[in-house]
Amino acid sequence: MPEAKPFEEVVTLIIKHRVKAGFEVPYEAWLRNIVSIAGQQEGHLGVDVMRGKNAGLDMYTCVLRFCTTEAMQHWLDSPQRLDLVNLATPMLADGDQTEVNPVNEFWFAPSTDTASPPPPRWKQAVVTLLVILPHTLLVPLIWGPLLQLNALLSNYVVATFLITLTIVVSVVYLFMPMATRLFAPWLSHSTQPKETR
Repeated sequence: MPEAKPFEEVVTLIIKHRVKAGFEVPYEAWLRNIVSIAGQQEGHLGVDVMRGKNAGLDMYTCVLRFCTTEAMQHWLDSPQRLDLVNLATPMLADGDQTEVNPVNEFWFAPSTDTASPPPPRWKQAVVTLLVILPHTLLVPLIWGPLLQLNALLSNYVVATFLITLTIVVSVVYLFMPMATRLFAPWLSHSTQPKETR
């Protein structure tokens, strides 16, 4: 059954907008509207918005996660989104820039600088370790007493499934987005020269 594989594929859509000077307030209103509408689309798993500066203008990087490529493409091609993008176009310095990130990097939002690469792999690994390690230590302890209450739950395969499912859901939907926002300055710091104004 197609609907029974929620974690087999996660596709990340990156949308970057550099807002013309003087259009910051109407763009924020437009952004709140489109984020709300996108959140109602089938297959939408969440969105993170990162704000920064690029060449003196406000830069917005939106990271949208979808459960399948088809769901992402459906939103990209929808008349509703195209109409909204047309409304925003006069406010944008570089138009509507979209890209799809590799599945294994979907947690790590790109830098607000359109020319910057994703964070180095070792930094991704450090943040991932900081999130995963507490889960692997605490989740089995939390589940432990409950698993002992029933013979079926104490089965090795069932117990492992429940513990792993808890870790995956908690990490993907809650703690990894929080960690990437918390460590965003460190993740985006690189040897590239900083922008001067």
